[in-house]
Amino acid sequence: MDFALPWPTSQGEWLAWSSAVVTVLLGLVFFLAPGQAFRILRLQARPDKAAAIAEGRGRMSGFYLGVGLCCILLAQPLVYMALGFSWLFTAFGRLLSMMSDGANTPFNWVSIVVELVLAALPLAFAFGFVP
Repeated sequence: MDFALPWPTSQGEWLAWSSAVVTVLLGLVFFLAPGQAFRILRLQARPDKAAAIAEGRGRMSGFYLGVGLCCILLAQPLVYMALGFSWLFTAFGRLLSMMSDGANTPFNWVSIVVELVLAALPLAFAFGFVP
């Protein structure tokens, strides 16, 4: 059985694939440099709690890398739909936090726009809005 990397062939696939690549790159940052990723996200791990860095390297990078690589390697609309809904719920969680936790900051507004774009790209392809 030969393994071939599916390459995007349509505009919609390119958009969805781009979202998956960004997701994988974010996963690599969390995997290889979790401290730097936390600083970018304005989070700080306590020095006496090394397990916080393990959460970034394990849970956060694992999810980003797993879903993103599955999208790139399988190139299936339903897998892209999973990626899109994951980013959509990320944006929804941020919106809830902005409304109820007092986290209404410029950083969160920029982040929610980025998350909505990363959600819209694969969802537009998966639902056939962009062929």
